[in-house]
Amino acid sequence: MSLRINDTIPDLTVETDQGSMSLHDWVGDSWAILFSHPKDFTPVCTTEFGAV
Repeated sequence: MSLRINDTIPDLTVETDQGSMSLHDWVGDSWAILFSHPKDFTPVCTTEFGAV
């Protein structure tokens, strides 16, 4: 599955110590940014996260 800018991502529901949480409910009417990074840690990831 590929996603493009402005696509609606699939809803994720997880169990937390605060109870069940839905990503779409958590974001609400706001925007969210999802980051993707390689499996192995690289310094570039830290730089990119910091820039945002």
